[in-house]
Amino acid sequence: MIAANRIGLATLTPLHWMAIGLALVTGLVHLILGLEFLPHWMGLAFLFATAGFLLGIGLVVADYRRSTVYLLGIPFTAAQIVLWYVLNEPATVADLSSAELIDKLAQILLIVALVILYRRER
Repeated sequence: MIAANRIGLATLTPLHWMAIGLALVTGLVHLILGLEFLPHWMGLAFLFATAGFLLGIGLVVADYRRSTVYLLGIPFTAAQIVLWYVLNEPATVADLSSAELIDKLAQILLIVALVILYRRER
């Protein structure tokens, strides 16, 4: 229990854990896409996104400037959605693959969770 307190696990709420799970989902999707797209520049972009989500998770778990992590995570995650839309131009939900649907839903819910977490800490 002492180690858990030292890294901040004791202060994580169910909402934190939900956000961590959502970040893991989108991070995993981006990791898979990144490996599939390498050596194309898109592969590197997907891997950068994976690193960003994992870094955010690590900082939140370590209880390091959580409010700043939430605040930076909102536009970081929103940018993923905007870039995906610009590059793919889906006309309807039917145009989305299962992976895209899961990823975008996870990202939208992650943004909502980050906004709530940020507002709670203010």
